[in-house]
Amino acid sequence: MFGDIVCVIDSATRFLIFVLLTVKTQICSGKSKILKEYHFKDFSIYSGNDVFDILLETIIEKSYTKVFVLADEQTEKYCLPLLNKYLFDIRLITITSGEQNKTLQTAEKIWSRLQQEEADKKAVLINLGGGVIGDIGGFCASTYKRGIDFINIPTTLLGMVDAAIGGKNAIDLNGIKNVIGTIKQPSMVFINPDFLKTLPKEDLLNGYAEMLKHGLILDAAYWQKLISISPWEINKIAPLINGSIKLKMQVVKKDPDEKSLRKILNFGHTIGHAIEAYSLKNDKKPLKHGEAVAIGMVAEAFLSKAKLNLTNKELRQISEVIINYFPRYSFRSILSPEIIRYMKQDKKNVDDAINFTLIKKIGKAGINFTCSESQITAALNYYDSL
Repeated sequence: MFGDIVCVIDSATRFLIFVLLTVKTQICSGKSKILKEYHFKDFSIYSGNDVFDILLETIIEKSYTKVFVLADEQTEKYCLPLLNKYLFDIRLITITSGEQNKTLQTAEKIWSRLQQEEADKKAVLINLGGGVIGDIGGFCASTYKRGIDFINIPTTLLGMVDAAIGGKNAIDLNGIKNVIGTIKQPSMVFINPDFLKTLPKEDLLNGYAEMLKHGLILDAAYWQKLISISPWEINKIAPLINGSIKLKMQVVKKDPDEKSLRKILNFGHTIGHAIEAYSLKNDKKPLKHGEAVAIGMVAEAFLSKAKLNLTNKELRQISEVIINYFPRYSFRSILSPEIIRYMKQDKKNVDDAINFTLIKKIGKAGINFTCSESQITAALNYYDSL
């Protein structure tokens, strides 16, 4: 299940590569394709087509004792070859893809491999993959020996615009999403839009849902840009990735531990996570995270109309956009108490009240709203009626 050491380079060669990279940087000054750099107190995000030059320089400068790469069978095949042009002396850990493998059992295998390879506090784990890899990789790194550095390299649109940024790391427990986790920022995040070319259409749609959410809760103009293009037009989606990074990190910077403001990022997720968990347990082909969140956004937009007077016009627009792109899911054969049971496990809840983030209008959200079970059932019925 686990990979082998790819190659070994001694310290003299490491230094030589560093010198060559320094010369290259000086010669190519002003010609970089890096689109954006975001620097925060404890970490940085780099977004662009030349980001891996900086990754290699960073690894050399930090003098990590061992470099581990966590991948799944997909990213090992399609993404690692690109990374191998820049990395050396790495130890590859592979896990099986899919939310159903984001478990304590998989985490234990990752920890065991780190231990077998004698990873110390100066080791680093590079998470090469989508949301699942980033979630479980960050969780394992932030807990192994009370925390080692980790670097996120998201390879999916969902990872680039949401999962890999913000510092939330977690595993699922008994089918409930993200019950056990940490909040610890990666040392760095490297976002290369070239990876989007390796994705099937459904994975592009998966990330598009989170981008739509960012517009709905924070920026009406960004929402309008998103709905004016197709989620499958990579050349048009890629430039908008930085919009989502900027919007999300504005929130995370103000409230890194999700005490208040950061809760707005949960719009669509109270119902969405419950649907995702239900589907994972019951469906032969479970819904992807973005597909479930898209349903959640329609249902929670309906609740927003009931609780905050979101206009009929905006509710209709949100519903039409999502129904137009995302696969339909029927609740007619599902008892609403089954979905609500999952919602009662949501980490935002207090005193048994199901907590929602809702929108007052497109571009403006509010937090800490509670809804009755009858209102939630009505929201699910609304989605089914479309």
